[in-house]
Amino acid sequence: MPRQRNRAAVSLPVGVHRVVSRGREYFYYQPGRGTEQAAARVRLPDDPRSPEFWNALRQAQGVIGAVPIDTFGAMLDGYLEFIKGAGNLTVGTIDNYDRSLRTARKAWGDLPARGLRPVHVQAVMDGLSGTPGAANNFLSAMRALSTWGRVRDHIDHSLTEGVKPYAKKNGHKPWTPEQIEAAFAKLEGVIRRGVILYMYTGMRGSDAVRIGWTDIDEGGFSYRAQKTGREVYCPIVPELEREMATWTKRPGPFLLQEGGRSDGQRYTRKLFSRHFAEARDQIPELAGVTLHGLRCTAVIRLRRANLSTGQIGDIVGMSLPMIERYCRFADRKTSGKAALLTLKRTSEEQDCKTAQNSKTEKQ
Repeated sequence: MPRQRNRAAVSLPVGVHRVVSRGREYFYYQPGRGTEQAAARVRLPDDPRSPEFWNALRQAQGVIGAVPIDTFGAMLDGYLEFIKGAGNLTVGTIDNYDRSLRTARKAWGDLPARGLRPVHVQAVMDGLSGTPGAANNFLSAMRALSTWGRVRDHIDHSLTEGVKPYAKKNGHKPWTPEQIEAAFAKLEGVIRRGVILYMYTGMRGSDAVRIGWTDIDEGGFSYRAQKTGREVYCPIVPELEREMATWTKRPGPFLLQEGGRSDGQRYTRKLFSRHFAEARDQIPELAGVTLHGLRCTAVIRLRRANLSTGQIGDIVGMSLPMIERYCRFADRKTSGKAALLTLKRTSEEQDCKTAQNSKTEKQ
């Protein structure tokens, strides 16, 4: 019989306590528990992921009066607690969803969830047209929420059907050979090491700050991608192997903070990005480059090595459509150069034949 998942994995607010008695879970709200100022204990519903649980908690807290459990805000509360406890999304992704959905809560929090339509989502998208990135993040979060709510009968239909994201004008651009050369020559320490690791593996930042010597398996890095949970095997190319030969072998990740009180402590993706940006801004040749652009650079390098889309996906842990998107400009550029060489060669051959014909006619 499969083991039941512990529902208490959900992060409980201050004042909410879980009690296990005779193999069953019970939840209570009691501020100041264990002190002389302890309030009366209020029993809450048994499932902390349900809208009913959060509705009862709000009433116990006295924040607002009775809130119908069919409101959009109640559905949103249930969804956020579900993804926090599900364990298949990173903290960063959950924070992004929460931030994006605040717009929805502000607009529709007290309205019946079943009354919402795609036209309402489109209206918010129109209002965010000046910031297409934020608009697309909002739409992505609403799609996930809509799917979750529909299969749980909180809503009757998709909230995002027919709503289109804004086209991206500029993505993360791959680094040029000149920029790579400048980075290798002028960056120092752990920042240089991180750039090398990003470029030769194509890892996401959330994985690059975790990878270390213990993740090496038969000539490559074997790890589970933090964002997707996908198993990835990334071969260590000769260029990276030569660089790694100069790195000190020690436990923990390759990228650790240097200097100050934080010396030797682990990096987060955001902190490493910030330290990289500070170093980048001191080097004119690197103006405008991003760490994520190195992921694109790695994909293009693998494509030019004649690897298939599927092989590249296995190495960098990226979806096939995203690989095609990253490679589209490089492929067109390569094809254009090949076409130019063909045209030049054809032109030279024609000029050569014309010269020979002219010589023959004079004789």
